[in-house]
Amino acid sequence: MRPFDTSGEFHPTAGGEELRRAAVRGVGVSIFASGMSFILQFIGTIVLARLLAPSDFGVVTMVTTFSLLVCSFGLNGFTEAILQRDGVTHSLASNLFWINFGAGVVLTAAFAALGPLLAWFYHDPLVKHVTEGMSLTILAGSFSVIHLALANRALRFAAVSANNVVARSISVIVSIILAFEGWGYWALVVGYLTQQVSTSVGAWIICRWTPGIIRRGVGTGEAMKFALKVYSHFGFSYATGNTDNLIVGSRFHAQALGFYKKAFDLFYLPLSQLLSPIGAVVIATLSRFNHDRASYQRYFLAGISFLAFVGMGIGADFTLVGRDMIRFLLGPGWEEAGRIFVFFGPGIGIMMLYNTHGWIHLSVGRPGRWLVWAVIEFLSTVSLFMVALRWGPRGIAGAWTVSFTILLIPAFWYAGKPIGLEIAAVLGAVWKYFAASVVAGFATAWVIRSVPMFGTMPGALGALARLVSNSLVFFALYFTAVVALHRGLDPIQQATRLIGDLLPWRAAAHPASVGPPGVGTGEVRT
Repeated sequence: MRPFDTSGEFHPTAGGEELRRAAVRGVGVSIFASGMSFILQFIGTIVLARLLAPSDFGVVTMVTTFSLLVCSFGLNGFTEAILQRDGVTHSLASNLFWINFGAGVVLTAAFAALGPLLAWFYHDPLVKHVTEGMSLTILAGSFSVIHLALANRALRFAAVSANNVVARSISVIVSIILAFEGWGYWALVVGYLTQQVSTSVGAWIICRWTPGIIRRGVGTGEAMKFALKVYSHFGFSYATGNTDNLIVGSRFHAQALGFYKKAFDLFYLPLSQLLSPIGAVVIATLSRFNHDRASYQRYFLAGISFLAFVGMGIGADFTLVGRDMIRFLLGPGWEEAGRIFVFFGPGIGIMMLYNTHGWIHLSVGRPGRWLVWAVIEFLSTVSLFMVALRWGPRGIAGAWTVSFTILLIPAFWYAGKPIGLEIAAVLGAVWKYFAASVVAGFATAWVIRSVPMFGTMPGALGALARLVSNSLVFFALYFTAVVALHRGLDPIQQATRLIGDLLPWRAAAHPASVGPPGVGTGEVRT
């Protein structure tokens, strides 16, 4: 892909039916690629959990709690600025590239120098060496940000997704090989670095563009203001999402953090594998509907209706089978992670819905409001962490669920004000799925207790048997409850059609049934 024409203007543009086709294909490809990444991560987790100790994961998490924030400079900010702007030129992209690269050099050196301070904070001398190694991921990642943003703006979602899968594959393979060789926590550090290097190499292959010299008067200041607001929001949001690691690591040390992190990873899995990969697609697409607010709201509500159908079902099911899932995936010695996950599970579906409010802020060009909300979110969630600290890692997990539940309605009310999106419309699109998941969850728990199938079977095989049988019971009851509350099969049929449309090969073959992200047609699906 060559993003700019001879005059320096961005030329791979789309509109109308082409935009809708590209959006659905993009969502489908992103979810498919995310599923492939999940399989790779699944395999890597199973193998690495048996080769490394919980403390190895814990000491690396102590450092990544900080390094991922620094590594995301530009990735969260410049990406959205390029996606949301009406026009992007070669000169503007070049300026943003050099600003991002220069920041990467400075941040790499600064983070490496923080090693002794972090080791003192965590009372663990290993942290210093891990910090120095992880600092290189910051520099490696800075090469890919602008190239990937340009590719996403050009709707080259398949290529970007393929690049992510390849980079994840190389990272997992390298980590497993080094773990077999006895590298311990260094296997994880090198895996992180390998992923960033592979992503950057792939980004330059996808986007055949070489940045030019820095120029003035091309809109850099405006783009920087937008990007800094987005990154500031990300900083507060990241602080919210990682203060728990900081608390658990400093108060309960590396092994407890290793257990907690694996429980959190399972909690975050639906968001990372379903919601996060399609964020760029959604923002790039909804931004084109800013001048048609009725269509914007209709498409957005249809999207969150589908997410509620999927997310509420997954959340309730994971709550029921999470302990057995962890037992099966990680093997013996990780039981405490399963006990912690029990407190995470009920918040999964709510978390998925909650995080879509950011799509509204960014697609309508209001990053300042998103930043204000991030501050509110940070203060609320960290306050709950402090209250729950007395109950240890399990209390911190429960605080997450409470936080998302409390903030859900205010978040949509605040985000929807600039476009007249009523909170009643949001609740109307999702409440039946929430009710169905609660009813089916309690009914399944009663069935499990009354008929303890496979309950006494030990080991990973018993855990797998319970996981499959209990999930089958739950989803049978969940679909039944959804049909009963909607008084018909429409939600199931619409979801089935949409899933079919999202398949990359089918979306390309059947353009007549496409629509914006989360939509098979222009209808609101409730």
